[in-house]
Amino acid sequence: MSELRFDDVTVRYGSGRRATTAVDGVRLVVPPGQVVGLVGESGSGKSTLARAAVGLVPVHSGRVLLDGEPVARRRRGPSPVQMVFQDPASSLDPRMTVGESIAEAVPHRTGGGAAALRAEVARLLTLVHLDPDRAGAYPGQLSGGQRQRVAIARALAARPRLVVADEITSALDVSIQGAVLNLVRELQRDLGLTVLFISHNLAVVRYVATQVAVLHHGRVVEQGTTAQVLGEPRHDYTRSLLAAVPAPLTSTEPVSTEPVSTEPASTRSTT
Repeated sequence: MSELRFDDVTVRYGSGRRATTAVDGVRLVVPPGQVVGLVGESGSGKSTLARAAVGLVPVHSGRVLLDGEPVARRRRGPSPVQMVFQDPASSLDPRMTVGESIAEAVPHRTGGGAAALRAEVARLLTLVHLDPDRAGAYPGQLSGGQRQRVAIARALAARPRLVVADEITSALDVSIQGAVLNLVRELQRDLGLTVLFISHNLAVVRYVATQVAVLHHGRVVEQGTTAQVLGEPRHDYTRSLLAAVPAPLTSTEPVSTEPVSTEPASTRSTT
């Protein structure tokens, strides 16, 4: 289990007068073995912060630290921070089988040869509740939920110390969103994963997260335990997000119906 820390992180796009600040001085800690939910409307900077955590966008100032050490893009070997993206159809190579995609992420210099690699792929597929026989299938032969499970298995194949989940249910059919969320909770519990879980959906975050941080215009405006932030919000922006939810967020049952978005349908998009 590892701790992820954003230490006064700022991310900017462009330069000069045309520069846009997407993330502005964020201070946030994802404690070891915890799930921290990062919420906010589209354009709030959630996905930019996620990409900064895995080195996909450069940090203008501040530091991203894993167990006190800077998280840097590695030229060799898998990163200790792995990301699961929103759309599994675009994050998996359609020309590679499920087994090949997962095997590609497994640290190969661990010994054991091809047989050990096949066994590891089978173990990972079983871990995400997929039949190991699906290793020979291509992404296009799978449902959206199955592809997202493969994407999760691929992230776990790298043996990460922390996983960033960026809107991982928003591209899925309503009927299977709950199953994927249950899988996230199960994996976090059984593997002791540290997870930064990003979503615009408060019902989803309330179900999986132990702590919540609210991002608004690139800044964290409120953070605390899930019960505190969603039960007794202090910031006006947090209250406005909660006001957009038509039903109370009180259930602790597995999510099996459509989670409620914090944004009007006409303005929803991916940050």
